[in-house]
Amino acid sequence: MKFFRQYSFRLIPVFVTLLVLQACSGSQSQQKGQGGGQRGQRGGGRGNGEAVQVKGTAPQRIAIQRVVELSGNLISPDQVRVSGEVDGTVSSVDADLGQEVRAGQILIQLDTRELMLAVERAESALRQTEAQLGIDSENPNIMPPDDQIASVRTAIVNREDARVKLAQTQELVNKGLSARTDLDTNTTRLKVAEAAVQSALENVRSLKASLQDRRASYELAKKKVADASIRAPASGSISERLVQKGEFIRANTPVAVIVQLNPLKLQTAVQEKYANLIRRGLVVHFTVESFPGDVFQGQVSNISPALTQQTRSLPVEVLVSNSTGKLRPGYFAKGTILTQKDENVLAVPQEAVSTLAGVSSVFVIENGAVRQQNVTLGMQEGNLWEIMEGLKGTETLAASNLNEITTGMKVTLAETVKAPARNEQASDGAAAPSPSPAPQDGQRRSSGGARRGFGGN
Repeated sequence: MKFFRQYSFRLIPVFVTLLVLQACSGSQSQQKGQGGGQRGQRGGGRGNGEAVQVKGTAPQRIAIQRVVELSGNLISPDQVRVSGEVDGTVSSVDADLGQEVRAGQILIQLDTRELMLAVERAESALRQTEAQLGIDSENPNIMPPDDQIASVRTAIVNREDARVKLAQTQELVNKGLSARTDLDTNTTRLKVAEAAVQSALENVRSLKASLQDRRASYELAKKKVADASIRAPASGSISERLVQKGEFIRANTPVAVIVQLNPLKLQTAVQEKYANLIRRGLVVHFTVESFPGDVFQGQVSNISPALTQQTRSLPVEVLVSNSTGKLRPGYFAKGTILTQKDENVLAVPQEAVSTLAGVSSVFVIENGAVRQQNVTLGMQEGNLWEIMEGLKGTETLAASNLNEITTGMKVTLAETVKAPARNEQASDGAAAPSPSPAPQDGQRRSSGGARRGFGGN
């Protein structure tokens, strides 16, 4: 019995706690019921049948420029690493970072003293060979005939003299006035003279071949003197200078880097599904971070014949005029490719569109009541949304108090809202402002304002 009383006293606090919790739970349930009723009343509009006053608007037909978004880097179409072609010591440097240069302008000058000595030596060897061949230095292209060269003429004269003496000896021997040995001697002399003529002719041919080599050596020596003046192969700006005055450089050592600044190229890529929309000549509008208020323009110039396997995108190059010099190689650009312009596109004002959980709808006014109609949005153009599906274009739509009306609710029109005229401004140059790029075909922006990408990388 004692044990039972002790156990009962221990359970009393537990019972009290349970009673308190039950009372609180009932109170909260009652409050929730009241709150739910209030929310239900707000969601259902006005419970006494009173009509809601709304502004009305109508769909309209507009023209929309379809675009493909892009992003990429500006590069120089011609970037040249200038190198020296001869060994030498740098005597002067006329190439500073950022300096504009013209094609043919001297950038680096090497010391030419040793090269000039090589020219003099090559010229001396050439003149010696020309003299042996009887070539006039004032008319180096006139080559005398072989039989007019001195060495050949001498050999020919000796041969003719040997023939005459042989004939005379033969006559004396026939008359018995000369010994037979004299005839043999003159016969041998004639053979030696004929061999001398042949040797002279071969020597002339050898000199003529040597002449070409001496002339080439002379021209090469003069070219090395000219190559000591390292010139700009193309017009542009110096992006790197790699040598200093007094430095000895070897042939093929890079001395400077020249980049072309006008025009530039924009390297980008578009997604595979939009590859069929891209063609040469399409206009491109883009911006860079350094000039956020300027819109620059270019044209699609080159399109890759194959897609990049890793990214499944189509490489594209855009030619960009840079006559103002604002743009620089390396800038990151974002913009759009203008593909086609669609006329007579159905659109409604932004105020008439309601979005909930990613589903967009409008409220159609019919016979003094509203009907909620789901629609498929396209791209946004200013304050207008393109309607892909859901409307015919002849409806009257509610454009205010959308959160207070539901399907079947009575409404009255306070006024009719006229949608603002679409801004047709297009940017032609670098200083003209432009509307933000818009998506194309299938590129949809959700009603809440989140834009899906179209093209680009």
